[in-house]
Amino acid sequence: MATSQALDDEMKRRIARHRKARGSDWTTIEEPTKLTETLASLKTNCEAVLIDCLTIWISNLLMDGETEEQIISRTEDLIEVMKKIGQSIIVVSNEVGAGIVPENKIARIYRDIAGIVNQRMAVCSDTVVMTVAGIPHAIKGTLR
Repeated sequence: MATSQALDDEMKRRIARHRKARGSDWTTIEEPTKLTETLASLKTNCEAVLIDCLTIWISNLLMDGETEEQIISRTEDLIEVMKKIGQSIIVVSNEVGAGIVPENKIARIYRDIAGIVNQRMAVCSDTVVMTVAGIPHAIKGTLR
């Protein structure tokens, strides 16, 4: 499930590059905001579900006018649905709080929400991997 939206030419190129790199073995569902509903309705026999990515999902929700409380509630709902899914679920997110505190309010709100969402996802995950400079580091669980 891809959360990016092709809102400008640069993003259109990125999405096209991702589609090409995936190849035909992948089934892609492009869903910018309704991850929970889409995951709950998923009827597939695939081995795993990849959600890419939570931080873009958060951005999409913020730009749609959702509050921090609404986004955290959506996250809790998503986690509950994820617990019911038979397939493995791989969730991609970004660590956006490791740098300086942003100067503008919306960037600070975004950073804070992303941190909360990442924490909630990490708590319910068997494995958490942080990739730095292309090198995976197990934060929780073990690398396979």
